[in-house]
Order: sequence, then C-alpha cells, then structure tokens
Amino acid sequence: MLILNKSTQATRYLAGLSFIPQKAEQIQFLASPERFKAEILAQIAKAQSRIYITALYFEKDEAGQEILDALYQAKLARPQLEIKILVDWHRAQRGRIGEGATLSNADWYQQIREKYALPVENDIGFYGVPINGREVFGVLHLKGFVFDDTLLYSGASINNVYLHQFERYRYDRYHIIENATLANAFVELLQKHILSNEAVARLDQPRQKIAEIRPLVKAFRKELCQQRYQYVGQPESNQLMVCPLIGLGRKNGLNKTIEALFYQVEQKLTICTPYFNFPRSLRTRIERLLNNGKQIEIIVGDKTANDFYTPPSEKFTMASALPYLYEKNLRAFAKRYDRFLQNGQLTIRLWKDGDNSYHLKGVWIDNRYLLLTGNNLNPRAWALDAENAVLIADPLGELTPEAEQELNQIRTHTKILSHYSDLEEQRQYPEKVQKLLKKFGRVKLDKIVKMLL
Repeated sequence: MLILNKSTQATRYLAGLSFIPQKAEQIQFLASPERFKAEILAQIAKAQSRIYITALYFEKDEAGQEILDALYQAKLARPQLEIKILVDWHRAQRGRIGEGATLSNADWYQQIREKYALPVENDIGFYGVPINGREVFGVLHLKGFVFDDTLLYSGASINNVYLHQFERYRYDRYHIIENATLANAFVELLQKHILSNEAVARLDQPRQKIAEIRPLVKAFRKELCQQRYQYVGQPESNQLMVCPLIGLGRKNGLNKTIEALFYQVEQKLTICTPYFNFPRSLRTRIERLLNNGKQIEIIVGDKTANDFYTPPSEKFTMASALPYLYEKNLRAFAKRYDRFLQNGQLTIRLWKDGDNSYHLKGVWIDNRYLLLTGNNLNPRAWALDAENAVLIADPLGELTPEAEQELNQIRTHTKILSHYSDLEEQRQYPEKVQKLLKKFGRVKLDKIVKMLL
C-alpha cells in the first residue's frame, strides 16, 4: 500500500477542488473602509434582482442606519428587488461586550420594519442564524454581500467603525468579484441550507427564546457541518479561477484547504490575522516551512489596535485582557523562533495607526494563491464558528500587481519586530490585566480562553 507524504496529499487535495473560471478585470481590490462603504451604497443603488447580505452583525448606529435606509429606498423604487440580511442570532440580541442593556439590533430591525410598513409578502427580511445554543460556542462568521451577480467580500460587519463613519476606523480587506456562478453559489447555499431551516427565524418579528429552539439549533449545526457550495466547476487549470469554501467543525473543508495551502509554499507565505492564536495544525506547518528555509511574513495588530482593547483609563472588563493574552502568545512565538527572526526568514509586522483597529485576515502563497476570508486562523474559527472564504488560484500571476499593492497598503502602518523583547512582558501590563492573566494561569483557564476567544 502506497503511503503518500503530507505534501503530496495536500497537492492532491487542492487538485481535487472544483474551481470557477474568473476574469482578472472582474476582480477589484478596494483599499479602504471608505471605499467599502461607498461600494455598498453604489451596489444597493444599482441592484435589480437580489441583495443578500451576510455578516456577523448589522449595527444600530449612524452607518447602519444609512445602509438600512438605502436598502429600503431601493426596495421602494424596485419592489421586485429581493433583499435578505443574515446575521448572528445571539449577537443581534445583545449589546456590545462591556456595555449595559440597551435597545438591541434586533429590536431596531423591527422598529424600522414597522416604520416603512412594506407588505409582509414583499418586505426586507432580517434573519438570525444560531450556530450554537450559546454565543461562546459558535457564531455566524460567514461573509459576503451579493448584489445581482456581484460578490462584495470582506471580513467587515456593518457599523460606524467598520465603515469609517467618523474619525475612527477598523481596517479590513475588501474585494469585488463579478461572477454569476460564484454569486449564485453563495445565494443557493443561503437559501437551501440556512434560510429554509426551522432554526433560522426573522429577527424583525416577534421571535422565540433560544431555549425554545435549542434542539432545532443542534440539528441545524449538524446539518450545516456537512454542506458546501454547489456549482458546476472544473479542476484547477492554468488560468485564473476562484473556489468558494465553507467550514464548520474541526475537520471541515475550509480548514483542510488552508492546511493544504501551507504545503504549497515554494518561496514565501504571508498571513494576516488580528488575533495571534494559531491552531496547532498551522503552527506545526509554519515550523516546517521555517525549517525548510521558506520565507514567512505575519502581519498582526498591535495590542492597542485590537478591537477588544480598552485604555487603562477606561472601565476594565474580562474582554479587556484579551489583547494582552494575544500579545503574550506572540511574544512566546517570537522567542521560540527568534533565530528565524534574526536570519530574516521570519518577518513579524505589528500594525498600528493611532487609535484605529486592525481586523485583517488572509493568506498569500507566493504569487499563486490568494485566500479571501473572515477566518481568524485561530482555534475558535477552526472548531466553533461557521466560516467561509474565496480561494483565488492565479497560476499566471494575473493579479500579482494588485495583490502586491494590497499588501504594501497593509504594511503602511506597520513596524517590523526586531526581537521578541520588543514586546512587553506580563509584568509590564496594567495591574488588573496581570491579576487576571495570573488567575487564568493558576487554574489553567488560559487554554480554555484561547480556544473560545
């Protein structure tokens, strides 16, 4: 019996994926949250048949109101336009972490629906998708806005900071892909395997409590774990192609694809993640690449650019300790692989731009593969959340100039870590953070926290 090595297995796994041909001129790389917001509004204004928005949340704030009003105006102007918005069930029914009880996003959806009073059979639908019975054990982390035959893909949700409504912004990646087959695949999965499920319900109407639908949620999660995007594709060939991927549960197709991509590195691997906490399978592959002489660049947010960061002068919550926990992980990683930092094989960049935050995710393999995803490349994404991605195979390097321009833009506000000691130690953290991290360590909660957050 022939036993294949892992590299050969990975190559065969990628060769078995089904790809959709793509024209290079029908992919655009957007450089800023302002461009992202402008594109959302432009696509809403010209959509004729369908708008499907999938995000972690759609916030009740000025940017959210502007987008929602634009959606209703489009619906009033073109009643035949189908508009459905899918967000996480749990996130929509609570405030932000650390904030007191306020009017929830779901309550707001219902208020706006009543304000416009469109016919029930032809209104805009907000749907809550419960990936697990409790938010801590899994959320809807699928991304993608479909406008007719165009996919606008980003890891961003909809609110003031993601859309740079005021002074602060949260930096992400933003891509426009014109491809009817790809857009149809995204919509078909939502229609057949999410919106049709009994566990998924309207948030802008009276709704049941999670306890009442818990058995339905359990069955829904099990079913969604088995799904993939459906379309007529072809094996990877010597042309520009895209492959949509979805993943839920440990051994899902998206995880396997990312792991396989790490075995395709011939020269350089670049990774972006806002939360430095790689799952074990990726850590081992990174170590293998370094030992084999490959170049690796990791771009991660400075702890103060983490969206959970709160200045010491503000109210401290348990979530306030998370950026320090991620930095602690990064320092340990940099210390372990310091010899590669020093010989130039490993480059770690810390992103910081004032009090703005960093939310980029993605993988670049040489000039051959680009992964667009909302996946944080951490244990939570690997096992608990529903994730998706678009893998771009570019064997001729047709998108290389745009991909390099995107990376150079991302690097603009970064500094290169020269030594692990450039990062603070735990004893240098604010006293409340030190106490909490020490408590985690004593009762071995840090491993559980790393898994869940």
